[in-house]
Amino acid sequence: MEKLENFEVEVAYAKPDVQVILSVEAEEGMTIRQVIERSGVLEQFPEIDMDKDKVGIFSKLSKLDATVRAKDRIEIYRPLIADPKAVRKQRAAEGKKMSKGGGETTTQEASKS
Repeated sequence: MEKLENFEVEVAYAKPDVQVILSVEAEEGMTIRQVIERSGVLEQFPEIDMDKDKVGIFSKLSKLDATVRAKDRIEIYRPLIADPKAVRKQRAAEGKKMSKGGGETTTQEASKS
């Protein structure tokens, strides 16, 4: 029987006030779910819901059953608190209301002398 190769991977999770990157020893064939469970991050941050929160490797979305490779950084993503498209639309609408000079513009005719 062959001995499975061990290697290091990282598990990253961030909240607005705290960020963690945990180093985990993984074995060949381990899935993202198994590495996250081994890391202890679920105990540190009980609000993580592996059935709802998305995960990725180096900013690329992945499934929990994907296998990890040496030096992977598994990232657990929090749900967005605002829709980026809606925020951009709102900012654009607010920008249209304001003129560049900040005041109203009027045209006056010069009087002929």
